[in-house]
Amino acid sequence: MRKPRDFDSELKALADKAKAIKERRVRQLGELVAATGADVLDADMLAGALLGAVASKDAATKEGWRKAGAAFFQGKAHQPVPRPEQRPEGSLPLDGGAAPR
Repeated sequence: MRKPRDFDSELKALADKAKAIKERRVRQLGELVAATGADVLDADMLAGALLGAVASKDAATKEGWRKAGAAFFQGKAHQPVPRPEQRPEGSLPLDGGAAPR
């Protein structure tokens, strides 16, 4: 005689797997934001940029973004984004040494 299936435990296992996938997706999105340098933007600006990208109907613009993204992931344009508070090693500030604000 066959053992009856435990649907409750199978559903729980599937729900746990779905939760883990969602958590991984959110973590990877955060890592992508940091890797691109977009973490210097405030949340409102970043959300607005993403909403603009989603709402864009211009195929040429979207294709340009896709190519830039593909190049980023292939390492062709994968350089850290310069940030205003960062200076190359050993360089002097442009304002003559005054403390940053």
